[in-house]
Amino acid sequence: MAKQIVMLGPPGAGKGTQAKMLAEKLGVPHVSSGDIFRENLRAQTELGRHAGVYINRGELVPDDVTIAMIRERISRRDCNDGVLLDGFPRTAAQAEALDEMLSDLDKGQVVAVPCIIVPEDVLIERLTGRRTCRAQGHVFHIAFNPPVQAGVCDFDGSELYQREDDTVETVTNRIRVYHERTQPLIDYYQQRGVLLEIDGNRPIEAVFDGILSALTGV
Repeated sequence: MAKQIVMLGPPGAGKGTQAKMLAEKLGVPHVSSGDIFRENLRAQTELGRHAGVYINRGELVPDDVTIAMIRERISRRDCNDGVLLDGFPRTAAQAEALDEMLSDLDKGQVVAVPCIIVPEDVLIERLTGRRTCRAQGHVFHIAFNPPVQAGVCDFDGSELYQREDDTVETVTNRIRVYHERTQPLIDYYQQRGVLLEIDGNRPIEAVFDGILSALTGV
């Protein structure tokens, strides 16, 4: 029976990096909701065109469209042995829909939900320290991956700038919104006994080892 894993974590926690590493280690597809949206929009599928209407208006894509995209993706043959979901579900209602979907597809159930925990001040430091090159989008970090010359891209010499969504005000709001929207989802999986709290305030390799250790026996 297929084993499904859902990865949770706030902005700046390194969730995407850990999800890719874990999916490769387990030999299952890393299914990112963002990638699925981009795939459907690029291919102009019926679901992609439907979602595009809302995206172009700056509105949230309805749950039924998002769920349909996820269902189509995990019904593919490469997901027969399991999948690592990243970015979905985002709410308790979506988690319930995922449970129903997995049951309908005879794909097992969610057996583990690693949730990366990082103190808010660390998240803010990680996110606000990011600098992006204007020419080709190369990314640096003033503390963890600084350029040789401050404010100048190592690769093409263009200016490095702080994106608007990396300012303290924007980052703080993103973290607040994440906690408000995600707490019911965390509660949902905690009540089911599958939530695994992972200390994310460590080097990438240590966090990964912590996830693998927590998954032992799952």
